[in-house]
Amino acid sequence: MLRQGKTYAEVYRNFHWEIPEFYNLGVDLCDKWAADPQRLALIYEDETGKVENYTFSMIKKASDQLANVFLGLGVDVGDRVAILLPQRPETAVAHIAAYKIGAIAIPMFTLFGTDALQYRLRNSAARIVITDQANLEKITAIWPELPALKQVLVTGAVKADERIFSLPEMLARAADQLQPVSTRADDPALIIYTSGTTGPPKGALHAHRTLLGHLPGVEFPHNFFPQPGDLFWTPADWAWIGGLIDVLFPSWHHGIPVLAHRARKFDPEQAFQLLAKHRVRNAFMPPTALKLMRQVANPRERYDYQLRSIGSGGETLGEELLNWGRETFGLTINEFYGQTECNLIVGCCAEV
Repeated sequence: MLRQGKTYAEVYRNFHWEIPEFYNLGVDLCDKWAADPQRLALIYEDETGKVENYTFSMIKKASDQLANVFLGLGVDVGDRVAILLPQRPETAVAHIAAYKIGAIAIPMFTLFGTDALQYRLRNSAARIVITDQANLEKITAIWPELPALKQVLVTGAVKADERIFSLPEMLARAADQLQPVSTRADDPALIIYTSGTTGPPKGALHAHRTLLGHLPGVEFPHNFFPQPGDLFWTPADWAWIGGLIDVLFPSWHHGIPVLAHRARKFDPEQAFQLLAKHRVRNAFMPPTALKLMRQVANPRERYDYQLRSIGSGGETLGEELLNWGRETFGLTINEFYGQTECNLIVGCCAEV
């Protein structure tokens, strides 16, 4: 973790990398915090407004159960596990379970059509897919073109099928004890596909250590994250590196709770409501979201939000948007830069 300093030179001078030989992303994100049964990991608000809280202990139990489900279905070290889900508890649990058994997770965006999914699933040779009922039909439509795909797990009830299983039913029968694989820091953990700006999308393979490499790039633009009382949210989907490794993973590495809510369409008014309702302290807000939020009238007079840091990346904000951020949130929005292949390599911190 970065040591806080008064100047950039001081922060730079006091920093050094600590990359262990053996390191498992799933254990780091979850298991090390699970001994405290009250430690909050996730606040999940669904589209109806229903709110559920999950502790790290609950996430550990569910991920151990899912890891055992994977093993029972024949998933082995190095096999690809595709995760076609929005921001919801099962998404995070699927990632952690895959890492614990040495499998490779592949996040997939739920708004992808069948062509985009077929390309990524075939290119990655995905062995298993976890999805919901809303996206199951997409997978079954392209399954004949996916020779590596063996099974699909669905977050709801499904008709009996030798290849499609109900995730809740499988978890209910699974053991909740697991000995995670002792992975090396350099072992592969994650494939995230680029957006395909120049030619077909390319799968960027990241090792377990990728989170450790990301941490300074998160801690610095979030004003030396974490601080007491921090709680993180982003409207960016966890299928993208910005939502997953700029928010969810670094928060859980530090034992900080995350708000999960992914509306079908970004609503700037609702964004202010969420920030205030859940006492969000840290947010990654893409420039497009900030520009839409700027259209909301008098938010400081209508919503009692108290953010400590906002980071933004993807395109430059410009002086007018930065000034709006200072007036609206009482802080300077810190900008950063990165790509799917090499993320968070440049960042600003208004406190140094």
